[in-house]
Amino acid sequence: MKAFGYSQVREPAEAVRAARQTPGAAFIAGGTDLLNLMRDGAQHHDHLVDINHLDLASVADSSKGLRIGGLARMRHVAEHRSVRERYPVLAEALEASASPQVRNMATIGGNLLQRTRCGYFRDAASACNKRAPGSGCSALEGWNRGHAVLGGSEHCIATHPSDLAVALLALDAVVHLLGPDGPRQVPVDGFHLRPGNAPHVDTVLRPAELITAVEVPRPAARSRYLKLRDRATFEFAVVSIAAVVDLRGGRVRDVRLAFGGIGTTPWRSPEAEAVLRGAPLTVDAIERAGRALVRDAVPRQHNGFKVELVQRALVELLSGWGGSR
Repeated sequence: MKAFGYSQVREPAEAVRAARQTPGAAFIAGGTDLLNLMRDGAQHHDHLVDINHLDLASVADSSKGLRIGGLARMRHVAEHRSVRERYPVLAEALEASASPQVRNMATIGGNLLQRTRCGYFRDAASACNKRAPGSGCSALEGWNRGHAVLGGSEHCIATHPSDLAVALLALDAVVHLLGPDGPRQVPVDGFHLRPGNAPHVDTVLRPAELITAVEVPRPAARSRYLKLRDRATFEFAVVSIAAVVDLRGGRVRDVRLAFGGIGTTPWRSPEAEAVLRGAPLTVDAIERAGRALVRDAVPRQHNGFKVELVQRALVELLSGWGGSR
């Protein structure tokens, strides 16, 4: 790991100034992803700004919705009574993430900003456009079992690893940011970027910009999270689904579906939602929604199984709320 400078701050505006004044600076809180990236040589920073002392760790619920501080720890949010009772998809996604030790340290903001677990990205000897723009993408013709079947480009097919981001996408959450130009808000649906021609740019975050909070509207619907992985704990999703469904009289009044493990970003499918909206929640309807989801999938040599797996997972998750054909 290269040498780097270090400083602590106690106010959000001070954190933004400190990061802006030092080119190559990054914010650090839990450090559960950042420090590993720096050790692996996948990411380099000349200065780390410690933001652990900022007053951004609260979780507050109101009639309008949930506000989660950017420095709230994953475990604290998952165990919060309001989250468990009113936002079960969020609690389930967090509890399916990482290990208890990591959840004790990792923050909500850091989770949204974590980098891909693509092995080629974290291997300095491999070609990776996300780590070294213009070097190529070893995954395209290499071992790509864990890679995306939706949203990829000729430059990158790496998946986004966050369970939390998938749940927040289904909940229509909004990310609050503070930067040199002041505060702004970005819907989670537009926060993460597809690789296109610039796979090294993961989000719309600007230089020296800090995640201060995430706001989640209160859903007037039931919600669930399903994660399929290669082992029961401390493993990233092969396929995951967050579903928020408003079911009235056996018909779907509204539905929001988000997916992990299959896309280069947390993946929302308006096409699948449109199939279900206004229809009875039958197995036939869910199967049609699954086919709409994967209509534009581009499977590679080793990850084609995800196309069928995500459709089966969707039936597994939603059929319990409807059931008949």
